[in-house]
Amino acid sequence: MTYKSDIEIAQECKLKDIRDIAKKLDISEDDIELYGKYKAKVNYNLLKSTPGKNGKLILCTAINPTPAGEGKTTTAIGVADALAKLNKSVVVALREPSMGPVFGIKGGAAGGGYAQVVPMEDINLHFTGDLHALTAANNLLAAMIDNHIYQGNSLNIDPRRVTWRRCVDMNDRQLRFTVDGLGGKANGTPREDGFDITVASEIMAIFCLSSNLTDLKNRIARIVVGYTRDGKPVTAHDLKAEGAMTALLKDALKPNLVQTLEGTPAFVHGGPFANIAHGCNSIMATRMALHFGDYVVTEAGFGADLGAEKFLDIKCRMSGLKPDAVIIVATVRALKYNGGVPKEELNNENLKALEKGLPNLLKHVENITKVFKLPAVVALNAFPTDTKAELKLVEDKCRELGVNVRLSEVWAKGGEGGIEVAKEALRLIENGKNDFQFSYDEKLPIREKIRAVAQKIYGADDVNFTAQAEKEIDELERLGFDKTPVCIAKTQYSLTDDQTKLGRPTGFKITVRQVTISAGAGFVVAVTGSIMKMPGLPKVPAAEKIDVDENGVISGLF
Repeated sequence: MTYKSDIEIAQECKLKDIRDIAKKLDISEDDIELYGKYKAKVNYNLLKSTPGKNGKLILCTAINPTPAGEGKTTTAIGVADALAKLNKSVVVALREPSMGPVFGIKGGAAGGGYAQVVPMEDINLHFTGDLHALTAANNLLAAMIDNHIYQGNSLNIDPRRVTWRRCVDMNDRQLRFTVDGLGGKANGTPREDGFDITVASEIMAIFCLSSNLTDLKNRIARIVVGYTRDGKPVTAHDLKAEGAMTALLKDALKPNLVQTLEGTPAFVHGGPFANIAHGCNSIMATRMALHFGDYVVTEAGFGADLGAEKFLDIKCRMSGLKPDAVIIVATVRALKYNGGVPKEELNNENLKALEKGLPNLLKHVENITKVFKLPAVVALNAFPTDTKAELKLVEDKCRELGVNVRLSEVWAKGGEGGIEVAKEALRLIENGKNDFQFSYDEKLPIREKIRAVAQKIYGADDVNFTAQAEKEIDELERLGFDKTPVCIAKTQYSLTDDQTKLGRPTGFKITVRQVTISAGAGFVVAVTGSIMKMPGLPKVPAAEKIDVDENGVISGLF
């Protein structure tokens, strides 16, 4: 059987005018800014000027990702379409794709099959320019730092302790570490520097955690850009940068409205990586979705150890949001991969490997139901090669934890394939036990907060801190930056900080090698293992397969 590619399916779809999508939410044409016929930005003042619905929030997360694929974004979109088929007023709220993965490994990040947000080419490439605005704001601050040093350095900034890095929305390992300001006195002050990918920058985190334009400006003002020669923090406010940076971001802060293949309204806004940053779409977009829809389906990046933990411990803590139900996505193929089956053999029934890999799913289920105490359903993303015996084994093991499993066929059938998952989510909202709590108290010392996540969420025995990390924590606590949530940067491929350890490892420790403050975002960042804030391209980048014909039709985006 031959399958159409994601982009072929998307290009065959007859999209509705975005003004008609807005009307579904009772948003008038006067309150949207059109970006062509199928994209619009929505006036965020509607949150204050119109009555809201205070909708129910459904969070979609997953097991640790594998090359076999899980389909978390696809499931989130398909379940939203399924709720629409059940005559519910529903909105889906997702992150904007970064062009790093689009041209790197994934080749597109707007769902898949018959559960996509469209126009998928635009969403994956430039979209409404939000990521470019974020990049410009980030780099304006970087330019103002180096200009201040060049023009006399009245703030006494230590060039060796500038912590603010430049950024670009592309995987480019060559830019991880740079030396700039070369070429003589007229070209600046030489110093070591480097680039992060835009979606891993603090400016992206601030953008997604801001509740309004004033909050955005205040957060930007608090950014710590480096330290003086006598060890005092220097902020963006000290450089008088927050006004100009906010001016660059004022339009980007307006949530983007698009649609699914089935015409369900979708807010796609903000896009931090979950392995490095906090991995959730903007608070502004989530609130707007809840304001205009009775039900909102959103997703957090990667597994419940990363995106969902940060959604719950960071985004919910800062916004007051609380999920009413959680969907945990898994596939039989991915679980067999966790059980040691090579990718090329995943189509064969293998109950022994499946049973060996199942603990990975069960740990993510426990994180949601026992640590965060939220009601959950497992959405088993169906593949034609799944056997009845394999599906039954997953169902039986989840039932032992008191969690139901529902088959998801949204990739092949769109909303129709997500009806059973949607019905179970609705049941959980009405009847599920919801005693939501955070995994740690933010007033705990920094080390104890990191240890709490490592032990409760990852299943680690303990945490090792390098000498550098110990010194950095002591300094942050001395400066009063200790009463904040922690954002742990960790590989997405394992519950440990070693991506080769699959399944549900035991008897391991997490190593924290660096701890920094994102004062504007409002959290401490702990970097574990070999995680990098600037990814590199793979040996065969997805960019090699992307093309455009003489009519402007793009191919190769999956």
